[in-house]
Order: sequence, then C-alpha cells, then structure tokens
Amino acid sequence: MTAFPLSKTFLAATPVADARRRRGKRAYLSGQAAEARVARDYEQRGLKLDQERYRGSRGEIDLIMRDGAALVFIEVKQSRTFDAAAESLSERQMRRIYGAAEEYLAREPMGQLTEARFDVALVDGQGAVKVLENAFGGF
Repeated sequence: MTAFPLSKTFLAATPVADARRRRGKRAYLSGQAAEARVARDYEQRGLKLDQERYRGSRGEIDLIMRDGAALVFIEVKQSRTFDAAAESLSERQMRRIYGAAEEYLAREPMGQLTEARFDVALVDGQGAVKVLENAFGGF
C-alpha cells in the first residue's frame, strides 16, 4: 500500500470555523456581562457575592449570593426576550444545579440544613434583569 501525501492541510482556519469561534467568544463574553449585571442587581438589594461560576463534580452554578445566613443559587439566562430566556432552562440543567448546590452546601457549617433558594435571573436583549425568586423550589 502506497501512502499518498495530503494535498490540503487541515490546520488552517476556515471562514466557517472563524465565524463559529467568533460567535462562541461573543456568547461567552455576553454571558459574563449578563452574570456581572445580575450580581450587581443582587448586591444593590443587599446580598453579597459568595461565588461566581462555581463548578462542582455534578454541575455548575452561575452565581451564589449570601442573604444573611441563607444562600441564593442563581442561574442566569440571557436571550432577546425574557420569555425566550426562561424557556431555555431545561429540567436537566435544574438537576445539575441541584447537584452542584448539594456539593456546595456540604462545605457550609450547617450543611444541608443551610437555608437556600434557587433563583433564575433573566436578562433580555436590552440588558434589563428580571429575577424569578425560588423559581424551581427550595431545598
């Protein structure tokens, strides 16, 4: 069997790959900006930022805020409209957030007995924030 040299190299970026990479970076930066906006909104209401982008073995939580002794686990969803943002939260994501929250609570002095709630913060295309407190139940 004779080996044939490749006539094309696949290391060079293609216009499609470049566009996909730019969209991905734009989405990442947009998500970071939305999370920062939501964190400021909560801080203006007197809560303190405890952790950003917490990653446990069972999932990730965008923001964790402290409201006195209670913890608020926040999933930030951004889209052109509040409705579209809300619809993008899946049951699978909620399970992963619960799992990550269980891991996080295990580090707390009161463990699973720590008061906690799960909020969803929606950010629309104009940067407005709408918070749905206790959006998918409590612990």
